[in-house]
Amino acid sequence: MVEEKIATITIDGKKLLEHTPSNPAPLGLVATGLTLVLLSCTYTGFFPVNSMILAMVLAFGGTGCLIVGVMENSNGNTFGTLAFGAFGGFWFSFAILSILPQLNLASAANPASLTAYLFMWGIWSAVMFIITLKISRGLQAIFLLITLLFFILGTGALTGSSIINIIGGYLGIIVGLLAMYEGLAQVVNEICEMNLPT
Repeated sequence: MVEEKIATITIDGKKLLEHTPSNPAPLGLVATGLTLVLLSCTYTGFFPVNSMILAMVLAFGGTGCLIVGVMENSNGNTFGTLAFGAFGGFWFSFAILSILPQLNLASAANPASLTAYLFMWGIWSAVMFIITLKISRGLQAIFLLITLLFFILGTGALTGSSIINIIGGYLGIIVGLLAMYEGLAQVVNEICEMNLPT
């Protein structure tokens, strides 16, 4: 993550306020993690996709990540802007994929198009994983596992294999918990002056 800098707000050269920008990444990591855990439970068969999932995807996963992407841009963090902005878009697009057919505004995605959708997100995640090799171990693990997750779920969509989808569901739960840990560990390290691995 970028180093914190003191921003001075001035009017006509008069200093009004010195502000240390917060680290928005924990919000994005927790939003993605919580949403991913709950969505992954639908792949494992714990419960179906329902209004709770769509509410989490739209209100927390999608909106939370988009807000964090904007905040990261203000902090000058290009990686954070791209990562959280794109994940916000992913969560919204996932919800739209579910909602449009129910409103009879578009046909449901067929296996080939859903596979292409998931594989393209997998390719993006793979490139982001390569970039994380210069950042932190926690982000490396998250993006490596998310890359695998997208390709596993894409394969499940293409083949219609419930076993592959279940495997993807459990992997998604692991990735979601890891993202939640990463976000919460950053806050604990800052507030409690600890040194949890991130």
